[in-house]
Amino acid sequence: MYREAIYHRPKNNYSYAYDEKRLHIRLKTKKNDVDNVKLIHGDPYDWDGDGWQFSRKDMLLQASDALFDYWIVEITPPFRRLRYGFELQSEDEKLIFTEKGFYETAPTDDNSYYFCFPFLNAADVFMAPEWVKDTVWYQIFPERFANGNPSLNPAGTLPWGSTKPTTTNFFGGDFQGVIDKLDYLVDLGINGIYFTPIFKAHSNHNYDTIDYMEIDPQFGDKETFRLLVTECHKRGIRIMLDAVFNHSGYYFAPFQDVLENQEASAYKDWFHLSEFPIVHTPKPNYDTFAYFGAMPKLNTENPEVKAYLLNVAKYWIEEFDIDGWRLDVANEVDHNFWREFRKAVKQAKSDAYILGEIWHDSMPWLQGDQFDAVMNYPFTNGAIDFFAKDKINASSFANVISKVLTMYPANVNEVSFNLLDSHDTPRILTLAKENKDRVKLLYLFQLSFIGTPCIYYGDEIGMAGGNDPGCRACMEWEVQNQDQDLFQYVKLLIELRKSDSLFGNGGSFRFLHIDNRQNSIVYEKYDKGRRLIFAVNNSEETIKIPIEKLVKAKLGEIEEWIFQEHLSIKKKSTLVKPTSTINIQPLSFRIFEIK
Repeated sequence: MYREAIYHRPKNNYSYAYDEKRLHIRLKTKKNDVDNVKLIHGDPYDWDGDGWQFSRKDMLLQASDALFDYWIVEITPPFRRLRYGFELQSEDEKLIFTEKGFYETAPTDDNSYYFCFPFLNAADVFMAPEWVKDTVWYQIFPERFANGNPSLNPAGTLPWGSTKPTTTNFFGGDFQGVIDKLDYLVDLGINGIYFTPIFKAHSNHNYDTIDYMEIDPQFGDKETFRLLVTECHKRGIRIMLDAVFNHSGYYFAPFQDVLENQEASAYKDWFHLSEFPIVHTPKPNYDTFAYFGAMPKLNTENPEVKAYLLNVAKYWIEEFDIDGWRLDVANEVDHNFWREFRKAVKQAKSDAYILGEIWHDSMPWLQGDQFDAVMNYPFTNGAIDFFAKDKINASSFANVISKVLTMYPANVNEVSFNLLDSHDTPRILTLAKENKDRVKLLYLFQLSFIGTPCIYYGDEIGMAGGNDPGCRACMEWEVQNQDQDLFQYVKLLIELRKSDSLFGNGGSFRFLHIDNRQNSIVYEKYDKGRRLIFAVNNSEETIKIPIEKLVKAKLGEIEEWIFQEHLSIKKKSTLVKPTSTINIQPLSFRIFEIK
């Protein structure tokens, strides 16, 4: 065995409390190097005349990527404490792996050799809001969703959808428009709305905040927003707002004071200023978001800034009963601020959802003291590259998803924000080169995967659009211009996710079969009682898959889910023989259930 590839570290994503009773323990080994792994485990104080007493439990091969295999086991320590190690078996070797290294036999004379989980303290268990696990989000860019009150239109507002979106034009989307369309969202099956920024700002995207305590007048007033939240809650829809706390806008009053009074400004320490006088063109001489002089970076280490922003975070929860915050550019704000932010938010509403915008490995923010989840861009990029762009093969896709599954603890994965596109990216239909069948495969995978999925407004009816600003077009409300077939398909998948927990966020996920030649994958969702098996053809040719790749050792009668028109699934029983094969049409899938 390649000992240098064997890795475990207590806590984080390799050893963690799944709940107040159960621990999950992972081990990483070189791919295809180890045949099986057992967890050696016991109470640290359990001794008799033969030495330390321990048991063994088989570990499951949870996932594999290009280089490594990942093994996992769930254990319930009787006294909530554990010493543990690993027994690894290959074809010609057996090793014991402990905190102090490798041994041929398991040490019994001194359990300090072993890894330690000192005590499962309930206060240390990562606890995200339960409701998020069953939420299907819908992202709304308020300026482009619906114009319900034309009297609010900013000067120069254009007729709805009359031209392509630019970085500067306005079409009059507002809160009343959203209220008017809530029944549409209910029909689709949505039970969570994520709004991009709604606070007073200069631009049409509102990420350059002028006043964090005021609604942008083009969207309505506070009473209209209160009504919107109330009407959403009546329909079982949660509301998440966008918090732009990394930077303000150029016209934010404290920054304007700095521009006016320069070094004499009482707000000079609210920002990261390197010299005076302050200049914003051609290149700002102060820290900004990227290089945008109109977005000066806030100094969240400053006590006054911190107090101001924490008050903002509490105010919109306490006064309007919002259900969560999405945190823009979250990785560029100091960790201590986010720790205090979490305390303030959870005190205001204990089950509020805190979602960070981070595009890379985010474990430092997911220790239970900062965020509940992050936007799952590794998932997004893998799904887009495989299904939409046909850019990577089946093995590469499986490697990406396996990495996603093992990057974080399971209770983090269950609330990870799984998006396919957004206001920051091209739309999925455009990424798929207008191929609706590829978009359908994207939705199948997203809505049957672990986590909390998000649909970008208009994607469900076939809207297209390139990078910003192309992806921010006005919502298409003329039914004759909507793809109703796609809408009904997405609606059915959402209904399946909500009605069958194994299809949705329940059970575990694993790949059963990966075929690069046919560009196909087989994956399953499973629990102790059932298995759902998804056979997916991501090629443009009809393929055959041996039935044994789907059902493994379980042969006999299985049920196939047949997708019918008008939002229904018909279950058809099939007798499986060892020599059977199944056909899958191009860019299509089949689903089987085994009980």
